[in-house]
Amino acid sequence: MRVWRILVITFFAAWILLSAAPAFSQACSMCYSTAKATSKEGQRAISKGVLVLLVPPLGFMTVGIALAYRYSKRRDLELNHLR
Repeated sequence: MRVWRILVITFFAAWILLSAAPAFSQACSMCYSTAKATSKEGQRAISKGVLVLLVPPLGFMTVGIALAYRYSKRRDLELNHLR
C-alpha cells in the first residue's frame, strides 16, 4: 500500500510539473528579447535584480532547513535519553 501511495504521488507531481512546462516557456522569448535590447547598464541591473529577488527565499530555506535539522537532532537525543 505504501508503494502504491508513493507511486501515485510521484505520478501526480510529474503530471503537475509537465503540464506547467508550456506556461514557463511562453515568457522566455519575450523576456530574453527585451533584456537583450537593453543597454549594458540595464542588463547589469536586471542581473542584480534577479540576485536580489533570489537571496531572501534562499536565506529562508537555509534557515528553515538548519532549524529543522537542529531540532530533529535534539528530539532524537531526548528520545534516546528516555529509553
